[in-house]
Amino acid sequence: MPGKIIIFSAPSGSGKSTIIGKLMAHSELNMAFSISCTSRQPRGTERDGVEYFFVTPDEFRRRIAAGDFLEYEEVYKDRYYGTLKSQVERQLEAGDNVVLDVDVKGACNIKQHYGSRALAVFIQPPSIGELRRRLEGRGTDAPAVIEDRLARAEFELTFAPKFDKVVVNDDLDRAVAEAYAAVSEFLSEE
Repeated sequence: MPGKIIIFSAPSGSGKSTIIGKLMAHSELNMAFSISCTSRQPRGTERDGVEYFFVTPDEFRRRIAAGDFLEYEEVYKDRYYGTLKSQVERQLEAGDNVVLDVDVKGACNIKQHYGSRALAVFIQPPSIGELRRRLEGRGTDAPAVIEDRLARAEFELTFAPKFDKVVVNDDLDRAVAEAYAAVSEFLSEE
């Protein structure tokens, strides 16, 4: 039986990656990450077709023009990231429940494309103040970067009502349980 789509989106620092990681550990959910496409060069031990599909900026633009992407974004000049329709369809046909970790606009595009075959989950921080505390606590970003992330988070939060499920991550265990229940219920529907 073909799989389903599970889309996650959240402002940076909301705990999305941690929640997804905990859900992926539940083998009964049969979840597999979608492999994204990028125009950046591989880093370290990254391999084409494993972490990403690596293409040139020109090839990426050609594929945009051909309508090959469910969603894409040019993050920096000539640095694109996107989700290939063909890859998602291959995984769905193999019976995988495909997990997509994308920005809010990409999530809305994918949800619109797949309709009831997709569950869109928004992971929300308890507040902008708490989000600031988490980002500062990471110790990985300069103050200007944190301010940019907070401004983007405020924009992203306006998209939450467009999602099927909003999970407020004010307690990680509860947020994971809530996300698990939503995904499990969605996957059990005919």
